[in-house]
Amino acid sequence: MIRTSRLLLRPCAAGDLDSLHQLWTDPEVRRYLCDDVVISRERAAEVIAASTESFTKHHFGFWAVVPSEASAPIGFCGFRMTEGSPELLFGIAPEYWDRGFATESAIAVLRHGFDELQFTRVIAGADEPNAASHRVLVKLGFKLERQCERDGRPELWYRLGPWAG
Repeated sequence: MIRTSRLLLRPCAAGDLDSLHQLWTDPEVRRYLCDDVVISRERAAEVIAASTESFTKHHFGFWAVVPSEASAPIGFCGFRMTEGSPELLFGIAPEYWDRGFATESAIAVLRHGFDELQFTRVIAGADEPNAASHRVLVKLGFKLERQCERDGRPELWYRLGPWAG
């Protein structure tokens, strides 16, 4: 578990399925996170199971983002392996946007990755029109590395390393 001044980040677990599935199927979240595809509960359960396996194998995965005064997750933040590097992903429920939760949770997991797990670099991608995610990544110190297209959607990819935060 990771604590910040306002958040508890704990590894996503099967008990988070309802909250995370609701987040991942929210129209405002899925338009960028899931390429606007409504994922099934089964697919959400697979993502959680893959995260659990990643924690066993790599000591990282997705953390549920829970405000100190709440018990249910309002989002997730963490890493998956992409092209041989840890990739940062995050998503916060729209009713909690513009409060700094994405940045705060990302700082916490990046600190864990670089300080505890000895990451030398982290990558992150975001759909080109996703201005909010780009702002978070730049605020965290990520540098734009490349622009590409995936499934006909323009994406920007960033790199961070080493961590100076």
